[in-house]
Amino acid sequence: MLLKEYRICMPLTVEEYRIGQLYMISKHSHEQSDRGEGVEVVQNEPFEDPAHGQGQFTEKRVYLNSKLPSWARAVVPNIFYVTEKAWNYYPYTITEYTCSFLPKFSIHIETKYEDNKGSNDNIFSESENKDQEREVCFVDIAYDEIPERYYKESEDLRYFKSEKTSRGMLQEGWRDNQEPIMCSYKLVTVKFEVWGLQTRVEQFVHKVVRDVLLLGHRQAFAWVDEWIDMNLDDVREYEKSMHEQTNIKVCHEQQEHSTNSPSLDDIEIHDKVST
Repeated sequence: MLLKEYRICMPLTVEEYRIGQLYMISKHSHEQSDRGEGVEVVQNEPFEDPAHGQGQFTEKRVYLNSKLPSWARAVVPNIFYVTEKAWNYYPYTITEYTCSFLPKFSIHIETKYEDNKGSNDNIFSESENKDQEREVCFVDIAYDEIPERYYKESEDLRYFKSEKTSRGMLQEGWRDNQEPIMCSYKLVTVKFEVWGLQTRVEQFVHKVVRDVLLLGHRQAFAWVDEWIDMNLDDVREYEKSMHEQTNIKVCHEQQEHSTNSPSLDDIEIHDKVST
């Protein structure tokens, strides 16, 4: 098990980010579904917890097949996905990722949001993992390096300035003087309990998680002028519309992929012919 705590500051308030987060996730999922990759929403409905109160439960399938290396695609099912389950009691959320094909693999993310610069060292004092040793990682949405395939000039927060809020462009050291400012605190546990591979895989997954967190929070602010005038009802309606459109795209592409993808027998025959 590898545990890390990520702290990602944003030039927003916690109340604003409640809308921005929902908008960003819906739009990002839709954009990622262009080639059958992306997210299919299985369930999205109100949920009440005795301890945390009223919230929203969401279950999604995150399709990843074409992102796997060729050797892995030859041994996993043609339609390969990770299951995401999320319980949103904003400003507190729990997210879990599992894969039926890899039963010893899981990611658990506990998130809290506060209006500060990432200065609360005891925010997870009530967490089950509070006594576990962990590395604290600050993520700078403007100046941390982002993978080239994710970079868009319009989302470069060093040069982006919001027309509606007049916030940005974010200068070096922006977190010291920014008002308003909030922080997403994320306690991320990665487990891959396979001897000989555990350390390498858990470190790799954390790198992927960090890149996804960096991209998502960058986009939430880069798209601020698109959502800042929305209320919760508006963004829930947008979310519903995006989910429907995304599901249609992903399901259609997955059906084609399932029909057109070679089976393991096909791959084995091809290998024999090639040799």
